[in-house]
Amino acid sequence: MQRLPIYTGWNKRKKYTLLFAGLTVLAVVLLFSNISIGSVSVPFTEVLKSLTGKSRELTFDNIVWQIRFPRALAAAILGGALALSGYLLQTFFHNPIAGPFVLGISSGAKLAVALIMVFLLRNAIEISSLLLILAAFAGAMLSMGFVLLISRKLRQTAMLVVSGIMIGYICSAITDLVVTFADDSDIVNLHNWSMGSFSGISWDNVAVMAVVVLLTSGLVFLMSKPIAAYQMGEVYAESMGVNIRSFRIALVLLSSVLSACVTAFAGPVSFVGIAVPQIVKRMFHTMKPMILIPACFLGGAAWCLFCDLLARTLFAPTELSISTVTAIFGVPVVIYVMIHQKKENLN
Repeated sequence: MQRLPIYTGWNKRKKYTLLFAGLTVLAVVLLFSNISIGSVSVPFTEVLKSLTGKSRELTFDNIVWQIRFPRALAAAILGGALALSGYLLQTFFHNPIAGPFVLGISSGAKLAVALIMVFLLRNAIEISSLLLILAAFAGAMLSMGFVLLISRKLRQTAMLVVSGIMIGYICSAITDLVVTFADDSDIVNLHNWSMGSFSGISWDNVAVMAVVVLLTSGLVFLMSKPIAAYQMGEVYAESMGVNIRSFRIALVLLSSVLSACVTAFAGPVSFVGIAVPQIVKRMFHTMKPMILIPACFLGGAAWCLFCDLLARTLFAPTELSISTVTAIFGVPVVIYVMIHQKKENLN
């Protein structure tokens, strides 16, 4: 007679450790691959020499430090931020297909940043990273406000998603008008950014996004216990001492800051916020926020590094927008989640 395995707390910790190690290794491998692979191939040994300051090849040094390394770090940081923002929105709405792109939050942020960029470029005013983040946050909060108002009236998941998509279309249409009537010199910058791209990231941008994203992610992690209680229902959370009103406001603010930071630097990036949290939940087979929050960040980093590598190299020298690649891999995940959820509801 075959004996079934007994899953103890030790086995779970071992499993989580292995999964976290696997995600970390995957993210690091993809990070170095993004630095090494491109129109000019940089050997792995030269990458290591450049990163340790021992390289004697000026060309490789410039490619690594001025172009690819900051871009790869940005893809990792912003990918993690986007996945974490999606996780918070899914928790807030109790909806597995809620995300900053689908609910129109990224589009609202994109509109606000486009307006600020056109105004500043037209008046020859220098654009600061902090100003872009603030503009994106204002746009994200405006879109989130509309979504919250609609969610009070429409309890059905499908109608909430449709409403978010409509908000996104309206914001995108206005953004297209802004880009169309911008000066010729502005259009190039705006067009590349509005399609979603990690190109053109500077070290100053990386420093700002790292501070904003890591501080916000740290605050999210500190909220692990209230999130766990909230997942059990509002009544249970209140019985555990959670102030539901303050907690919901905190979720909205933190998710908006994360998605706004992504939009400010890379434009709208689609489906990462939906797909990655769902994949991570199925990998770890748990709903514990203390596990899922860092796992979502690592998963989002690896996902965006992989997609950006494809966007740069698949049809080189032509570069695809990052949203094109993330949508190709993200849409099947969303469809699977929707079908799986429907089957669960029927059962």
